[in-house]
Amino acid sequence: MLSVFPVLAFLLCLCSERSWADMGTTPHLKQIIVGRCYNYVTIVNPSSRLNCEGIWRDFQDAVLKEAPCSVYVENYNRLFRTAHQTLPCNKLLFWSKTRDIVHSFSAVTHHFMTLEDTLIGYMFNDLMWCGQRNQTGFDFNSCPEWSSCEHHPVASLWKKASEYFADSACGNITVILNGSINKAFNKESMFGSVEVNSLDPKKINYVNIMVIGNLEGPFRESCTSGSIVDLIKILQNRGFRWTCTDNDLSLVILQCVQDPSHPLCKLYGYSLLQKGKHVLKCDDINGISDCKLKLKG
Repeated sequence: MLSVFPVLAFLLCLCSERSWADMGTTPHLKQIIVGRCYNYVTIVNPSSRLNCEGIWRDFQDAVLKEAPCSVYVENYNRLFRTAHQTLPCNKLLFWSKTRDIVHSFSAVTHHFMTLEDTLIGYMFNDLMWCGQRNQTGFDFNSCPEWSSCEHHPVASLWKKASEYFADSACGNITVILNGSINKAFNKESMFGSVEVNSLDPKKINYVNIMVIGNLEGPFRESCTSGSIVDLIKILQNRGFRWTCTDNDLSLVILQCVQDPSHPLCKLYGYSLLQKGKHVLKCDDINGISDCKLKLKG
């Protein structure tokens, strides 16, 4: 079994991305989780026929029957059976250090599903929880620090969710990595240590890698440099077919929607206007968010 320590180290530096902190259990935890569950099965994915109260009971049993630092991945097995969800082929989207743009991309295209778009991810995203040592109930005052807890209850759930998500992948999958940091593919991240190892080459046609840098840079890694090359070697050795693109135009445009005055965005807008194969209609050429990009033919 994979050691959880690399995952915990990864989660430590994920605080800014997932907004997790080493505090007590999130207040009103039951109301949030059960409420999100009902919202998911009635609005987000109306085809779901799941018992939200049963899911809560399984979650509570997984956490409260053990000491705060003794909640193993296996503790959540019954929860995942109760909350079983069949995930679609050709739509799963993985990410590492690209949270904001990944979820914008998923929301705009309506084609991809991230871990946070699954029922489990939707219910537990950005929440904190732990039990109390030698007492019943959740501890709303203090939870163990990530680094001091080998089997942290939050880390174990996300590790289980990541394994489930990756093991369910089929057809073509996509992963978006951050080319503006060193180790865009970090072997100690959840993607590098859990999800890559849980992918099944017999069920997957292509792993499509997309590397996107911040508009302001720096541009440290690409499909042909840095840790992305290590990822490609791992995929090749495991028998995966793959593709890789740097700074895909659709992702750049998404970044420009949030920062249309950036010089690079103006340059892209001008470049597209000059290309005969594109038609770029803009109400304001300085505001790419008001532009509609269409391809001839």
